[in-house]
Amino acid sequence: MIDLSSPATEKNILRKQALAKRAAMGELERIEKSLALADHAGTLPIPAGAIVSGFWPIRDEIDPRPLLDSLRRKGHPLCLPVVADPHLVFRTLEPGAELVDAGFGTVAPGPAAATVQPRVLLMPLAGFDDAGNRIGYGKGHYDTAITALEKTGPLLCIGLAFAAQEVDRVPTEAHDKPLDGILTELGYRAFG
Repeated sequence: MIDLSSPATEKNILRKQALAKRAAMGELERIEKSLALADHAGTLPIPAGAIVSGFWPIRDEIDPRPLLDSLRRKGHPLCLPVVADPHLVFRTLEPGAELVDAGFGTVAPGPAAATVQPRVLLMPLAGFDDAGNRIGYGKGHYDTAITALEKTGPLLCIGLAFAAQEVDRVPTEAHDKPLDGILTELGYRAFG
């Protein structure tokens, strides 16, 4: 029997609701709101020269590429995640880099690209609340990567999403890692 009150079940329901709101947006609206992220690049509390991990968008996710280009022009080295075992690995992203399948329907620089340890994670998500809790896609890739990266030094975790993906409350489990902030088309909001 399925426990309808478990955090995992609640998250699945909220994930479906938040993703439905995202999917209901028109393509032009998604493009305009994705471009607005770059307008807020200067408000992000990213340390000078910090390596920043972004992501290559899939389906109807907010598109971080204009923001990533803005951060690159401000002097931040960039990388993209690749699904690996035991956790994500991060490969440097250079202009003109050949991109290959990186798992989970996305692309990243190939194995010839250097592996780095980012100090900032710009993360996709399905939903978030005003306490910095997030709902991912249910595989735990980022939670595991965050745990590993935190062992090597300070880490700034920022979710990227459309404002419409905010939910009232995200139930949390012991393995969940909260966000330090969220960036939507409306701007940056810090948590904690």
